[in-house]
Amino acid sequence: MAKKILIVEDDKFLRELIVRKISNEGYDVLEAVDGEQGLLQIKEGHPDLVLLDLILPGIDGFEVLAQKREDPFMVSIPVIILSNLGQKEDVDKGLSLGATDYLIKAHFTPGEIIEKVRNHLK
Repeated sequence: MAKKILIVEDDKFLRELIVRKISNEGYDVLEAVDGEQGLLQIKEGHPDLVLLDLILPGIDGFEVLAQKREDPFMVSIPVIILSNLGQKEDVDKGLSLGATDYLIKAHFTPGEIIEKVRNHLK
C-alpha cells in the first residue's frame, strides 16, 4: 500500500508542483491550503508524513505543530517543515515543536524534497 503524504501549503503553484512530484513517485497525496485544513487532514487522513509550510492563512505552521504535539493520535506522524523562514530561531522553534526536519524552500529543488521524504519514510 502506498504511503500517504500530506502537503500543507497555501501557495497554489508550489503545492501543485510538489503534489505532482510526490504522486509521480507513487505516493498517495493529501492537500491542505491552511493550518485548520492541515490539522483536519492529519486527524482524518492519517498521513505517513506531513510537509508543512509555516506561513499559512489562519493558524500558522507553528500552531499546527503545537496542536499536533498535544494529540496522542497525531504526535507520532513525522513533519518536515518546508518554509522560507530560515532564521535560526524559526528553525529551532519548529524542531522544538516536534518537526523531524526543516527545509528552506529556496535552498531545495523538488527532487531534493522527494529525497528527504524517502529518507524519513524508511
